[in-house]
Amino acid sequence: MRDALGVGVAVGLSGFAFGVTAAGSGVSALQACVLSLLVFTGASQFALVGALAAGGNPFTAAAGAFFLGTRNAFYGLRLSQLLAVPRAVRPLAAHWVIDETAAVALAQPDRRSARLGFTVTGLTLYVLWNLTTLLGVLGAEAIGDTAAWGLDAAGPAVFLALLAPMLRTGTERAVAVLAVVLGLGLLPVLPAGLPVLVAALAAPAILWLKGRRK
Repeated sequence: MRDALGVGVAVGLSGFAFGVTAAGSGVSALQACVLSLLVFTGASQFALVGALAAGGNPFTAAAGAFFLGTRNAFYGLRLSQLLAVPRAVRPLAAHWVIDETAAVALAQPDRRSARLGFTVTGLTLYVLWNLTTLLGVLGAEAIGDTAAWGLDAAGPAVFLALLAPMLRTGTERAVAVLAVVLGLGLLPVLPAGLPVLVAALAAPAILWLKGRRK
């Protein structure tokens, strides 16, 4: 309960940053809230509104968000065995399969604790994420131009803050550096939204190089 509530509250509050970012990119309050209700995976949501803010094609922006979200399918493969929830509940449980719920559930010593951790984290995070998304959008609309206040940087800042602690090994850091080089280097060349897709090639490239050295 302690772990689940801690993660749920800490990450759930960052929905405010998404709401601000969404409003700054021209997404309406209704659209932002529907994204949080139905997509409910922060990285994909930030990627989508970020690409739209940069003038990207909606289909390209959606493709980038989709590829970022595919990692949740791999979490689901592991969690389906660990949690063993009834078949009727699986569609609802699948909607809560994200980084945070997977991390809390997989850290528990037994199935009962894993189920409790998954459920409490998912419920807390879902409620807070959607509530703070709405507050973020309304707050951004109230203050006007988010760029004038520097709030357009809130989304990228939160995304980097979530990502940085995950880069523990040399391989992970190398992938991150190459991805940054590819993404920034291709910004002037490719349409908005495409550089992030190309940057995803950093992972297989680094792994291939690592395999060649071995």
